[in-house]
Amino acid sequence: MGPALCLLSAACFGAMAIFGKLAYAAGVSPGALLLVRFGFAAGLLAMLLFLRPGLRREPASPDGRRGPVRVTLGLLVAALGLGAVGYATQASLYFAALELMDASLLSLIFYTYPLLVTLTAVLLGRDRLSPGRCAALVAASCGTLLVLLGTGGVDFHPLGAALAFGAALTYTGYILVADIVVHRLPPVMLSALVMSGAALTLGAGALVTGGIDLSFGLQGWFWLACIAVVSTVLAMLTFFAGLRRTGPSTAAILSMFEPVVTTALAALTLDELLTPVQMTGGLLVLSSVAALQMQRRHARAPRHRATPVADRPGLASRA
Repeated sequence: MGPALCLLSAACFGAMAIFGKLAYAAGVSPGALLLVRFGFAAGLLAMLLFLRPGLRREPASPDGRRGPVRVTLGLLVAALGLGAVGYATQASLYFAALELMDASLLSLIFYTYPLLVTLTAVLLGRDRLSPGRCAALVAASCGTLLVLLGTGGVDFHPLGAALAFGAALTYTGYILVADIVVHRLPPVMLSALVMSGAALTLGAGALVTGGIDLSFGLQGWFWLACIAVVSTVLAMLTFFAGLRRTGPSTAAILSMFEPVVTTALAALTLDELLTPVQMTGGLLVLSSVAALQMQRRHARAPRHRATPVADRPGLASRA
C-alpha cells in the first residue's frame, strides 16, 4: 500500500505542471497561484478535520485501539515550520527558476533530490542502502534523465540552475524532517498544518510586496481549484501516508514517477508527442517501482527454519 500511495502522490504532483500552464494562460500570476493554492488547500483540510473528527485521532494500534493525538507545542511548531519554511521556500524557488529556464532542464536539476534524500538518510543512519534500493535509484535516475532530455530543452540559465538546486536541497530537508513528524501526527492533520504554514508565509510575503492580482476570470479559478484539490490536498495526503509506510528513501525514489506523468499528460492534453527516448525512460522509471516492490516482498518473506528432529514424523522414535 505504501508504494501505491507514493505513486498516486507523484501522479497528482505531476499533473500540477499542466494545471499551472493552463492557469498561466488564463492570466494567473505565479504569486497568485502559490497563495491561492496553499490558502485554499489549508481551508479545505481544516474543514475536513472539522467534519470528520476521527481524522484527528492516532492511527489504529495492533489491538485496534485509536486514541486522541497529543499535539505538543514543539510538534505544532515543527509541522507549521515544514510549510512556512520548507514547502513555501521550495515552491518559491521552483517557480522562480521556472521563469528563467526551460522546464525540462529545471526538472532535471530538481530531481536530484531523491539521490540527496537517499544518501542523507543513509549517512544519518535512518535508512540502509540495500542492493535493491540502489538498483531502483539508478533505474529511476536514468529513466528520468531520458524522459527530460527527450524534450530537447537546452535553455540553461546559471541563476535559474542555482534556484532549481536550492529547491532540491530545500525539498530534501523537508522530506527528512517530515519523516520524523509524520509518525506523530495523522496525515490529514499534518497536511493541514503544513498548508497553513505555507499560506501564512506567502500571505505575509504578498503583504510586504504590495499584494497580488486576483482579477483573473473563472477559468483561472478553475485551474487553481484543480491545483489545490488534486495537486496539493490529495497529493500531500497520499505522500505523507506513503512516507509513513515506506520511509524517506523509497518515497523519494518513487516520486521520480512525477516527471513521467507530467510528460505523458503533456502529450495527451497539449499535443506533445512522446519520443522513443522518453518512452524508454518511462519504462526505466516503472522498472524501479518493480525493483522496490520485489525488495519489499523479499523482506517480508518468512525465512524457512529447519524442523526439529523431534517434530518430524517417524523420526521422534529414533531420537
